[in-house]
This record gives sequence, structure tokens and C-alpha cells, in this order.
Amino acid sequence: MKSNTDRIQELKTNGYSLSFETVFNLAFENYKKIVIYAGLLLLVLCIFFGIAASLTLAFSVGIENLQELAKPENLDPKNFSDEFLAYYLVGSTLFSCLISPILAGFIKMAHSAQIDEEFHVATVFKYYQFSYFKELFLATLFITVLSLGISSVLNLTGLPMLGFFGSLTISLLSILAIPLIIFSNFTALEAVNTSFSLVSKQPLVLFGLFAVSYLFCIVGFFFFIIGLFFTLPLMFSMYYAIYSSIIGFK
Repeated sequence: MKSNTDRIQELKTNGYSLSFETVFNLAFENYKKIVIYAGLLLLVLCIFFGIAASLTLAFSVGIENLQELAKPENLDPKNFSDEFLAYYLVGSTLFSCLISPILAGFIKMAHSAQIDEEFHVATVFKYYQFSYFKELFLATLFITVLSLGISSVLNLTGLPMLGFFGSLTISLLSILAIPLIIFSNFTALEAVNTSFSLVSKQPLVLFGLFAVSYLFCIVGFFFFIIGLFFTLPLMFSMYYAIYSSIIGFK
């Protein structure tokens, strides 16, 4: 039997076939197994992070200044200083890196549900173990910086849509990075490089899968916003289904 590394190398060299219908059906069937548990957990996490962010902001600028900051004219990006925007970019990038193990945990939950393995709240925090955390942190940092860099360069053309498509392309090419780290024990750079290589073999099918998934998630937003928490788990199932369909498990 070929090792996982040998199989991935073969896929990078020879490519693979991918059926939109098969992958989507796998993702949707998996989604039905985790939607309630994952949705409730997402809601709790969102409330927790919301409270933490509010307290941090209150202590940073003062409670008396929060109302002033919330005025529409003060929320216009044109009124933000370069220093504020720099702090915002650094802060948002760092936050994305720090919570990347949670995304990995939800993908692991999807895998556990598929093989009828019991999962708990602890599953979502499983990848805060240092050996996984450092690779997930570095992979997310590299992807975010690359995306921001390409987007910024393309924005200099005066066509913001080019920057958006540049960022979207990096996001699409990197969709296998986290699954490769948690399921194949790749390092951050190996995972990102391999993800770029594999996704580029079937970009249109994979783009279609994620486009449909995003539209499905957006539908949840219109159901009193809270519905988003119960449509978003389809994204975790989609990450799992794509990895399972392309690379598979022993």
C-alpha cells in the first residue's frame, strides 16, 4: 500500500478527477451530522469572542468613548488614520492565526462524524497542542500575508476588483492547507505548497463547490442572522469532503 506522502506526490504529478455532485453530496450528508452541535458551539464561541472584544475595546478607549466611536461617521474607513489601519491589519491577522486551530477542530469534528467516532467540545480545541498549533499559526500567517500583499499590489492599478480576485484566488488555492496539517502531518510550508499544487489541478470544480457553500451560508444570515451559525458548518464539512475525495484516508 502506498504511503500518504507517495499518494499525494502522485496526485501532484498526475492530477486527479473530481465530481462536483459526489463531493457536494458527501459534504451535505456530513453537514447533517454536525449541524446542530457545531451550530450551537459556534454561537457560544461568537458570544464569548464578542464579549471579550467589547471588554478589550472598553478598557482601551474608555467606556465613555464607545458611544462616540459607534457613530456612523466615525466608522467610515476614510476617516481612519494610517496608524489605526496598520494596527487593525496586524490585529486581525494575529486573531486569524490564533483561532486557526478552532477551524481545524471543526474539520476534525466533520471527520469524526463521518466515521461514527464520538466527538465533544474538546474536539474543537484539539489542535491547540503545540506541535499542531505552530504549523497552523504559521500556515495562516503565510496565507494571510500573501493574500494581503497580492491584494495591495493589484489595488495599485486603481481597480479594487482585481485586488478582491487576487485575494480570492489565494483563499481558493490554500483550502487544503489546514486539512493537510491535521490529517497528513505536513509542516506549514509543505501544506501551503501542496495545497496550491493540488487545487490548481481542478480549480473550477473546487471554486464551484465553495461558491455554492458560501451562498448556502449567506442564506442563513437572512434568517434572523442567527441562522448563519447553522449554515456555516457546511463549510467545515466541505473542507473535509474535498480532502477526503482528493487524498482520502488510510
